[in-house]
Amino acid sequence: MQSTSTLKRHAQLVDRMANTLGVDLEQKIMEGQMTFEALGDVVLACTGCANPDACEQWLARTTSAETTPDYCRNSDVFSLLMAGKHA
Repeated sequence: MQSTSTLKRHAQLVDRMANTLGVDLEQKIMEGQMTFEALGDVVLACTGCANPDACEQWLARTTSAETTPDYCRNSDVFSLLMAGKHA
């Protein structure tokens, strides 16, 4: 089981990545394009990332993007949400 600090860190990374991609996760949930359970799965997938420091650095220097970095474990989910599809 992941520690609380690990989960918080990766939840923040997921939120920041979504914002950088122009995806409002709360809105996607309210519109039914994503469930809270799916969002939890996205955060858990993020905890398995081998590059969280690189991700933080990428997010620090990137204000807007159309795609995630290649190593993002959730790139498919973000692509679906950006396209207005269910994730």
